[in-house]
Amino acid sequence: MADKIKVLIVDDASFMVKALSEMLSSDPDIEVVGVAKNGQEGLERIKELKPDVITLDVDMPVMDGIRTVRHIMIESPVPIVMLSSLFNHGEITFEALRLGVVDFMPKPSGAISKDIHDERNKIIDRVKIAADEDIDKVRRVKVCRLDSRDRLTERYEFRQLDYVVAIGTTLGGPNTIINLMSQLSPELPAAVVVIQEISQKILPAFVEKFNEYTPWRVEVGIEGTVLEQGVCYVCSYNEPLVVENNQNSEYCLMTGNNPEEPLNDLFDSVAESFNENSIGVLLTGIGNDGSRGFMSIKEKSGTTIAQSTETCVYPNLTHTAIESGVVDTIANANQLAGQIESTINSKRDD
Repeated sequence: MADKIKVLIVDDASFMVKALSEMLSSDPDIEVVGVAKNGQEGLERIKELKPDVITLDVDMPVMDGIRTVRHIMIESPVPIVMLSSLFNHGEITFEALRLGVVDFMPKPSGAISKDIHDERNKIIDRVKIAADEDIDKVRRVKVCRLDSRDRLTERYEFRQLDYVVAIGTTLGGPNTIINLMSQLSPELPAAVVVIQEISQKILPAFVEKFNEYTPWRVEVGIEGTVLEQGVCYVCSYNEPLVVENNQNSEYCLMTGNNPEEPLNDLFDSVAESFNENSIGVLLTGIGNDGSRGFMSIKEKSGTTIAQSTETCVYPNLTHTAIESGVVDTIANANQLAGQIESTINSKRDD
């Protein structure tokens, strides 16, 4: 029998510790090996207990969750699932995902509420997925806050929308998205549509803060939004969108028809709309979604790019696509932006 997944709970609220302990222990594959009341105590217990995964609160005394993540990733790297009621604080959600936590989930509202029981399966699922993360490949993203006054010309100078870059990822992806978009030139005649694994409750606050650290304008993907050049639209894997023509023959975001395979759906729609000017990008993630959609892009003479499995914390998505023979170019995480730019520039020169 495989060893159980050892989990350390770091949270100062006794009722939440009790609820999470009961919830996680109810699964036969998980063992709660300890608890800690703050980040400093958590760091000590990590070294003592050597857990496979930790669940981590944000608002704690002595050492808060964000400071704890920084220390963990340097001193004792271990996969982290953050559970917090502070999901509407953009600076917290953005920072946690930038630092490389597996996921940032809204904390259930209380031990005796129906909410916490409804969330049980999702939390257990995240812990199990976190246990499979290749922690050695997690890298914090270096970012600089941008002064909007210095980038008005970059952002709002009119450029034709000729290309769409469709990016698909699941867990572990937000970290790579932040890195990619902070390096990608906003002067490309393109819009970017991203589908990533992130709670809808967290998405607006995350995007608001993300917008401060990239030269692109970053917006939450909303049904009916007309695509604009220089804008990155971020959608949740749980409520994905596709690209279609509206009644005015404008390219816009619409609800897809295949919620079970949202990456395939997005890539299919972009291929249909932009043909040879469609660019698909697959990043780290769980599962095999996206490979069939990549084939659609290739059939329309578009371009497909996959993050190298060597730099993926979860290699499943890109490995499946590469093995299927539907990937034109493989690039390391830090090379993705340059590869997208060179692809568009070479198409423009043809």
